[in-house]
Amino acid sequence: MAAPPPSYCFVAFPPRAKDGLVVFGKNSARPRDEVQEVMYFSAADHEPESKVECTYISIDQVPRTHAIVISRPAWLWGAEMGANEHGVCIANEAIDAREPAAETEALLGMDLVRLGLERGTTAKEALDVIVALLQEHGQGGNYYEDADSCHSFQSAYLIVDREEAWVLETVGKYWAAEQITEGVKCICNQLSVTTKIDAEHPELRSYAQSQGWWTGEDEFNFSEVFSSADDHLDCCAGKDSIDKKEESITVQTMIDILRDKASGVCVDSESFLTTASVVSVLPQNRSSPCIHYFTGTPDPSRFV
Repeated sequence: MAAPPPSYCFVAFPPRAKDGLVVFGKNSARPRDEVQEVMYFSAADHEPESKVECTYISIDQVPRTHAIVISRPAWLWGAEMGANEHGVCIANEAIDAREPAAETEALLGMDLVRLGLERGTTAKEALDVIVALLQEHGQGGNYYEDADSCHSFQSAYLIVDREEAWVLETVGKYWAAEQITEGVKCICNQLSVTTKIDAEHPELRSYAQSQGWWTGEDEFNFSEVFSSADDHLDCCAGKDSIDKKEESITVQTMIDILRDKASGVCVDSESFLTTASVVSVLPQNRSSPCIHYFTGTPDPSRFV
């Protein structure tokens, strides 16, 4: 199975971010010839027992969905990244893990991004939506439009609102999540939740023991237990990039990080390209509006 393309998303909270702002950013690395579009969907009420057609499967619809703006590959239903009317932002990363992702059609990680935005009024509520749907429907299916080969991946999410962020990392139906309320955080194509686990699947640890991946005696480290054997120690270019920023993180700082090809955060390779980018500003003062900058164009080193 091919490795997922390097892709990065970031969040900065005060005091690292200035002026009481939460700053969120993501580059979406996808196949070079794939078109990504920015779409707005208004809030809507839905009939009882109605269904929603996701990329590969249909699931039960909820009575009301929130207004959302998303950036998505044009061929699928879900989203690489987006925001909703309540100031919740979500981004998704494809990851390799010790357990291969299912190739059978289920919910894509990108479907779960959109579903979390449509149904969650806070970051934690969106997390709860995603893990409930993961438990009910599972995740799987081709991450790319090319029907000649199937590339399935596990998924990680950065879920952010004005007050907090959650790093949610999933392997099949099992998951662990870390809460972030200050400083900076980057997630990429590797599991990053280690021993600080603030929420988890109730059977996560017993499953790891049943597979012989964890003895139950030493401290439980999610990344170490569930990563591919040689993966969890790899460096993350995005983490290195944001950690090197000694100044306060501003909108311009985040844009500069996303534009940086030398670091590897802005991808431009033979097969993959940063096809879209977003920076969101979430004021912790709720009287101020959230602002979202979507590119709708590839390669932010040229266009942002």
